[in-house]
Amino acid sequence: MSPRFLDRIPYARFMGFRVEREGDGLVCVLPFKDEIVGNARLPAVHGGVIGSFLEMTALLTLLEQAPGERLPKPINFATDYLRSAGAADTRGRAEIVKLGRRIANVRVHAWQDDPKRPVAAGIGNFLL
Repeated sequence: MSPRFLDRIPYARFMGFRVEREGDGLVCVLPFKDEIVGNARLPAVHGGVIGSFLEMTALLTLLEQAPGERLPKPINFATDYLRSAGAADTRGRAEIVKLGRRIANVRVHAWQDDPKRPVAAGIGNFLL
């Protein structure tokens, strides 16, 4: 993916998101840093950071796979928190379930060490 997609999204630049190629798709990476910890005792990444990372992963996948130069706009997004995200980089992958002319439906999941043990999952609809 071209870095220009990340450059178009100020929040992605602020959080330091990266994108890596893996197989026929992309994997987004949220680098761990102390500023994103929500529970210092564990330490665990703040849920809002995880939720926004899931939404951003879905958005970046749409930018890569959907035609057009307009930035998709979220209509709704739901996040399921499955386990604590610890002090490690978090990775995310999205799947476009339905790509229509005006609306796209995207599923996404995030993990840290093992993709089979996700820390969160989400689903959202985007206006294209």
